[in-house]
Amino acid sequence: MRVRFAPSPTGALHIGGARTALFNWLLARHEGGELLLRIEDTDRERSTVENVEQILDALRWLEIDWDVGPILQTARSQRHGEALQALLDAGHAYRSGATADDVKAFKLLHGANRGFRGAEEPDGAVRLHVPNEGATVVHDVIRGETTFENVHLDDPVIARADGSVLYNFAVAIDDLDAGITHVVRGEDHLSNTPKQLLVLEAARAVGLDRSGGRPPSPLPIYAHLPLLHGPDGKKLSKRHGAASVQELRDAGYLPAAVRNYLALLGWGAGDDATVLSTDELIERFTLERVSRNPARFDETKLKWLNGLYIRNLPLSELTQRLEEFTGRTGLEQAARISQEKIHTLADFLPLAGPLLDGPAEDPKARERWLGDDGRAALAEARGALEQAPTFDEGSLEQALGAVIERRGAKPREVYQPLRVALTGTTISPGIFESLVLLGREEALRRIDGALAARS
Repeated sequence: MRVRFAPSPTGALHIGGARTALFNWLLARHEGGELLLRIEDTDRERSTVENVEQILDALRWLEIDWDVGPILQTARSQRHGEALQALLDAGHAYRSGATADDVKAFKLLHGANRGFRGAEEPDGAVRLHVPNEGATVVHDVIRGETTFENVHLDDPVIARADGSVLYNFAVAIDDLDAGITHVVRGEDHLSNTPKQLLVLEAARAVGLDRSGGRPPSPLPIYAHLPLLHGPDGKKLSKRHGAASVQELRDAGYLPAAVRNYLALLGWGAGDDATVLSTDELIERFTLERVSRNPARFDETKLKWLNGLYIRNLPLSELTQRLEEFTGRTGLEQAARISQEKIHTLADFLPLAGPLLDGPAEDPKARERWLGDDGRAALAEARGALEQAPTFDEGSLEQALGAVIERRGAKPREVYQPLRVALTGTTISPGIFESLVLLGREEALRRIDGALAARS
């Protein structure tokens, strides 16, 4: 088996493209086959070196590797020209000066379902001869068999008048030469498939599949993946949240969690399993389990899943990832007390940052919790913390528990004023863990500052 991922470098790798790459990768690894990476850069105006690097960077971050490539499609222009000339010489293609208006007039005369056939002219664009009889059949693992009667198909333009080939011709020749056995791509390419199959059939007829003494190549098996929608059922776009792999990375998601979630968009493991390691995904993945119905990308669900992955990370790995993400060092203790509360790496600093950098400014929190009653509870808590025999979590829980009992208070009536004094906000890691992280001296200093300030 040999599959390929063939993005166009006209922008960042969006989530739909990442899922296509992942499905090809999982299929190749499951079958012990090869994954070829081809950069389809024939759109000269929008294809840039920077966009190519963005795609490669996204694939590396997702930890999707490839066996062959990256191959630039533009680097194969000589081969495309040779293949085009072979079809012209054999009469499978012809030059035609027909315009869009000519095609429209033909349809008006013969009916919309009659395929356009152009007149041969020496200097026009190159069209492929479509047989007048028979049918072009697309065998799709996901969608079943679709038959296109040739009489309904136009002779497609496969090259411009200057000889530069068009997308469908280049893709077909590249797939042929690479020995691609399975074409797994998005549903938006479904309409291209009959045209590419017609090019492949013509290329095989003139022996292009036997270049270099190779045995004849069979036609690829196709699998067109369902569209991705947002939670509202509409086509996925930036309004639904992150739209590209880089945005997911910058939002603090883990590659393994993203792989897990993307794999479940349109594919099922067969037993409703949600959390699957990459090894399990490889072991279970087959195209037969891909649905033909649109899949829904819901970043809320991805965040939930990412939280599970974060909580299952060894502390050393979480610390390393947080330090790389934030550009800071020495975060192990803060990582430990935050691990159960964060869903993404980006959640870490909003949660633990006030412990590391000093209390945040939250006037509403001060007004809510540092009024007369709150300040009285805070003062009593300060005394207990100062007198605590040791400054560990167990001793601090016991000392503050005694304050709650003496005051006949609810726990939050002591803990929240203390939390606001320590962090400036009402949300933080656990109060005992936060105190230990700060240490007795710094904790008392912050409490004194809160008591001295106006409420």
